[in-house]
Amino acid sequence: MASIRREMNVEADATQIWDAVRDVGALHQRLVKGFVVDCRLDGDDARIVKFANGMEARELIVDLDDAERRIVWSATGGRLTHHNASLQVFDEGGGRSRVVWLADLLPNALAPAIAGMIDDGMRAMKATLEAA
Repeated sequence: MASIRREMNVEADATQIWDAVRDVGALHQRLVKGFVVDCRLDGDDARIVKFANGMEARELIVDLDDAERRIVWSATGGRLTHHNASLQVFDEGGGRSRVVWLADLLPNALAPAIAGMIDDGMRAMKATLEAA
């Protein structure tokens, strides 16, 4: 199973970042503008996400942990046979935060493409959060 880990520092308060992350239906407006172009809720525990590259995925929200500032989701559909990811926000003090995005997926051959999407997502996230 392929595992991808990315982390970055963000010049924004962890509480503000977490507020945007936990707003699961506003991903395209509050967290990753330009990377996700549309997001709509699908029942109580899922969202349909449309990416700028045209890809669409249904993401099941597995856990939303306010105490740990951690969200876990699983994507279904497309060429992936397994996808589980998490994003966690850490307070670094002084209005700075660290964001960690982890993804485990199958088949392994899709890892480079998914890693590229995560990198694009991280850039969009940093720009969106630091502009807020």
